[in-house]
Amino acid sequence: MLKMGRNDPCWCGSGIKYKKCHSDFDQRLEVFRHEGAVVPPRKIIKNKAQIEGIRESGKINIAVLDYVSEHIHEGITTEQIDQWVYEQTMHYGAIPAPLNYQGFPKSVCTSVNDQVCHGIPSPDEVLREGDIINVDVSTIYNGYFSDSSRMFCIGDVSPEKKRLVDITKESLSVGLEQVKPWGFLGDMGQAIHDFAVKNGYSVVRQIGGHGVGLEFHEDPWVSYVSEKGTEMVMAPGMIFTIEPMINMGSDEVFVDDENGWTVYTEDGLPSAQWEIQVLITDNGYEILAY
Repeated sequence: MLKMGRNDPCWCGSGIKYKKCHSDFDQRLEVFRHEGAVVPPRKIIKNKAQIEGIRESGKINIAVLDYVSEHIHEGITTEQIDQWVYEQTMHYGAIPAPLNYQGFPKSVCTSVNDQVCHGIPSPDEVLREGDIINVDVSTIYNGYFSDSSRMFCIGDVSPEKKRLVDITKESLSVGLEQVKPWGFLGDMGQAIHDFAVKNGYSVVRQIGGHGVGLEFHEDPWVSYVSEKGTEMVMAPGMIFTIEPMINMGSDEVFVDDENGWTVYTEDGLPSAQWEIQVLITDNGYEILAY
């Protein structure tokens, strides 16, 4: 870590002198580092201007998902959802982050029933009564990234599917109880995992959340099968997603060989996911996108 003079401009880019900006912050992290904890690198700590830019991106992400929520129904294709997301995102002067990201061909991920995540919208995939679907929207606005997803129940779904969707959403609140400055990501991860298992479900291990804001995917990788007191320290200025993928059956998953993207449950049972984007503040957290 670069040594800084107290009157030097702070490393975060705020333009404020180091002694009035991140000096105390760095001293606190140094204590954690000496104790063997994983501490966030400076490059993922956002300053006020960056946070405001990411917050504005998040507002668009929310608005796009609100539009989907108002229009989704039985009989439409997942390709129609992709068109909505593209059109609404462009309407707000933003860009769909998934489009052409590492070769991903669409503007949104739509994952139905036993699709865990990264489902590719298709004109051949029609939503039927009883389906559950995750719509995962990510937005670039003025260079800042936001990311969140929601589950939707199409018509009358079975009590078993409805309970999975509800428990998965509730797991976010359980996890958020452990999200606080100078706590550990593992505290949140274990809380979510324990809650899911208590309710008879499993949590996907191979795929987790991620830092986001200046890039689509940043450090840290966020696990939901972690242990309390482990993983990265949650420091003010960190932004990451909470997005557990909770399965009705086994936690085993596989990736579609043909498209290289879509993740399915190994046993063919349903999976659910809700995603929020969270900022760690000096006093707690702020949800930037949901």
